[in-house]
Amino acid sequence: MTTACCFVNATSRRRLCGTLVVFAALLPVRLYAQAPTTRFLEELTWTEVRDAVRGGTTTIIIPIGGTEQNGPHMVLGKHNYIVTFAANVLAERIGKALVAPTIQYVPEGDYNDADFGAKPGVISNPSPSYENLLDAAARSLKVHGFTAILFIGDSGGNQRGMTAVATKLNEEWKDGGARVYALTDYYQKGRTDLRAWLQSEYGYDAATVGSHAGITDTSQLLYVRESGIRKDRIQPSGGGPDSGVSGDPTKATVEIGRRAIDFKVNAALAQYRALSGRAPTPQP
Repeated sequence: MTTACCFVNATSRRRLCGTLVVFAALLPVRLYAQAPTTRFLEELTWTEVRDAVRGGTTTIIIPIGGTEQNGPHMVLGKHNYIVTFAANVLAERIGKALVAPTIQYVPEGDYNDADFGAKPGVISNPSPSYENLLDAAARSLKVHGFTAILFIGDSGGNQRGMTAVATKLNEEWKDGGARVYALTDYYQKGRTDLRAWLQSEYGYDAATVGSHAGITDTSQLLYVRESGIRKDRIQPSGGGPDSGVSGDPTKATVEIGRRAIDFKVNAALAQYRALSGRAPTPQP
């Protein structure tokens, strides 16, 4: 650029140099890749997953939800939204961990039963199909270098298959450097701890809390995905004996939902640390 400018007068030289500077500014600029901030496997490229594993991110969580009726006031995908949110929180608290796509096809009863279609939209994937799905997901992730594969299930029907698959694979892989963890405390202890807190904090008994689509379920979905709640349809016991609701969802709050997620994630994290022998990650 300097050589070209020396053969013209001062005015022309200034114009030429200015043109060359503008032209240079329009040339493609090399962009340096930034590390992805997401923990969700499906939001990453394969090279980003490869680099994460090489960098020590060898723990992955498989969230397990379901597609079932949740009364007139709550969407069928309740468990999927809740467990996906919780898995992301768990991954953050573990440290170097990713979250696999949420499994939505789980046991939800027998579709051969005469009354299975009474509340449309429910999808059931009973074992052995359900267990085969968990098995295939875990085997796939092991091949890619994940050495700690964590199952968390958001409903009671998830738990048996999680435990069975983890037991089978851990026996098969006992010398292979990978382990599967069925973190059943996420559901079982998280549920017990929440109900004890509701009794202590609000005086709610078991009938008021309910066992399905009541205070706890509704509160969690209010917290993680408010659009999944039809607020104008919330009634005690769902408004009738055939509503598919147990308990009083009118008492649901975002704060109860936040506490519920904390109880579940903390229970899963404590169980994982106990089973794996890993010390808590220091918090900043």
